[in-house]
Amino acid sequence: MSVNMPRTAMVFAAGLGRRMRPLSESVPKPLLRVAGQPILDHVLDRLEAAGVAQVVVNAHWQPDAIHAALAARAAAHRGPRTVEQVEDTLLETGGSAASALRAGRIGPDPFFLLNGDAMWLNGPVPALRRLAAAFDPASMDAMLLLGAMTRAVGEVGHGDFAVDAHGRPRRPRAGEITPYVFTGVQIVSPRLFDAAPEGGFSMNHLWDRAMAAGRLGVIVHDSLWFHLSRPADITAAERVLHSTLNPDSDTGL
Repeated sequence: MSVNMPRTAMVFAAGLGRRMRPLSESVPKPLLRVAGQPILDHVLDRLEAAGVAQVVVNAHWQPDAIHAALAARAAAHRGPRTVEQVEDTLLETGGSAASALRAGRIGPDPFFLLNGDAMWLNGPVPALRRLAAAFDPASMDAMLLLGAMTRAVGEVGHGDFAVDAHGRPRRPRAGEITPYVFTGVQIVSPRLFDAAPEGGFSMNHLWDRAMAAGRLGVIVHDSLWFHLSRPADITAAERVLHSTLNPDSDTGL
């Protein structure tokens, strides 16, 4: 089956990473190291493997460190090509993506949008390819990759979404623990940002609007994924990655 894989993406790397302190007090969260390299490199490696040619990376907290990391990657001839978007004020996720679109850093076609701390193990078909194959721009403005709480490595809380028998997402009801969490990976159409507000706002604002219109799609990731929120989550991720790469070790899964 032919899949229209996006050639562009944006990675959010501007957050303060408060819950990751003290590790993030001097290093931006996406530059914290997991399994020998910064989380941001893991994200960019996934995008390169998916055939993405250009990625916008935003920065706010310690933008010089983000710049140096991207320059080092380019010097090592590692793709994709990156375009930096330095933000003097925090625009949150929705505001950052809207700013990139308005500035022409992202073109008119659907694109991947990833959190700077998104990490996962692929199943039989790479997750980004599954996401692109399932996304129908005629009927959807965005599609989210959800992770089952039972396959999460790291603390995940009470869940973000439930999914009905027809694959339609909904928000948790009061006091409800839902089974799925947003993994930080999505594919979106620029149409999602039509009439988006100026300044900073969360992607949740746009998701809720799309969900109300029946234009928010979801698929559930088919392998382990990492929720890197607190310092202990990095330790857990490294333990799982070590046992995955070294199945004869005694660390277990």
